[in-house]
Amino acid sequence: MPAVFVHLSDIHFGQEKKGGARAANDDARRKLVGDAASVVAGLPSRKATGIIVTGDIAYAGKAHEYDEAGKWLDQLAESVGCEPSTVQVIPGNHDVDRDKITGAAEWMLNTIHDEGEEKLETFLGNKMDRNVLYSRFEGYLPFAKAYRCPLDCEGHNSADRRVELAEGRAIRFVRLNSALICTKGRDEQGRLLLGQRQRILEESPGEELIVLVHHPLNWISDSDDMRKFLHGRARVCMSGHEHLAAVDVKEVEPGCDILMVASGATTPDIIDDVYTYAYNIIEFDWDERTDSLAVTIHPRRWNDGMKRFEADEGRLAGRDARFVLGSPYFRQGETPEKRADTLHSPPQSPEVEIIASQEEVVLAADIKIDEGEYQNLYLRFFRDLAEGDRLRILVDLGAIPAGLNANFNHETESRLLRNIVKSGRFDDLKFTVNDALRGQMGTTGKKP
Repeated sequence: MPAVFVHLSDIHFGQEKKGGARAANDDARRKLVGDAASVVAGLPSRKATGIIVTGDIAYAGKAHEYDEAGKWLDQLAESVGCEPSTVQVIPGNHDVDRDKITGAAEWMLNTIHDEGEEKLETFLGNKMDRNVLYSRFEGYLPFAKAYRCPLDCEGHNSADRRVELAEGRAIRFVRLNSALICTKGRDEQGRLLLGQRQRILEESPGEELIVLVHHPLNWISDSDDMRKFLHGRARVCMSGHEHLAAVDVKEVEPGCDILMVASGATTPDIIDDVYTYAYNIIEFDWDERTDSLAVTIHPRRWNDGMKRFEADEGRLAGRDARFVLGSPYFRQGETPEKRADTLHSPPQSPEVEIIASQEEVVLAADIKIDEGEYQNLYLRFFRDLAEGDRLRILVDLGAIPAGLNANFNHETESRLLRNIVKSGRFDDLKFTVNDALRGQMGTTGKKP
């Protein structure tokens, strides 16, 4: 059974400055939720494995914009049959809070733009400099951490999500931060920088890499080296930013292909004959006959004449929607004996596995709960609850003593949450989180 993902980009919550524009975009987002549900229902799995957002979730990198985005993503997840915790996110240039680009941050970014990768590496090597550099993502970071898609704040990529398509055949997602040196007041096309730490893609036999990046390569100054890693080690690269949907496949060498997929903008800033609302639904599957990764793309585009989404027939330019990609790392793995979907009855969509750190493995030892249920609770705890509510829950459940005057970072709170579950109080944790969320709903009159 294929793994099915809804691919969005540039959803731009907070973009609208006038009520009419907000109403129009809200209407298009509402129609997208229904359209995605209809398309997914017609696929063999009848539900999605997850949702991928390749950047620009917010418009100005502000916390309230992520609050709105989270509510809409919950609606979309429910409509396509996947859990909210299966959403994957990466940052774009609009996820940078440009109000934070002052003083040291502005000087550092200008210096990197002027002097290049060597200066970036110098700053990444110093903890205080890193803190300044990543302070521009203040609104984005908690949102991404709640979805367990944290930025690597030492400048590396992240590759902790994996989907098994068949026994010994899997895809692994690699998240890049192409907004790392985005600043203000500069023409950034061709001048952005990933840095050597991010460019290095680690391959494994039996796994093909799916790279997620906001900016296409023509925006990135170190694109030549990044392209070499993509050609040599990745099978698919998914992007956004330019608001133009596109699909391109390239034979790197015999038996090795790469597919480049741009989603278009879910919420573009201009609607005309060229730019409009767009997104993709993508199926990943193992082609047993050729031992290859098969990718089927269902491009969707807004028909303004009918005010609805439809299949974007022009996007594929007459090509078959199913691309069977030469996959050398599949062929390096042991030959599968059976497909993953033969293990399930009735057939169901493959699941996203989050590769846990060694510390998380230790904390999770002997915990007898459904991991998916825990991930959804984790999301609601960190995304939807205020810091004061979270600390009160930790006190009430005995994770920390009352009256402790301390500021906990996300990692510490995560460990405390796992400890509560490990002590056998998962049901108590669920009750207290839900009770706190009901309290928020009573205060605001809206579903949290």
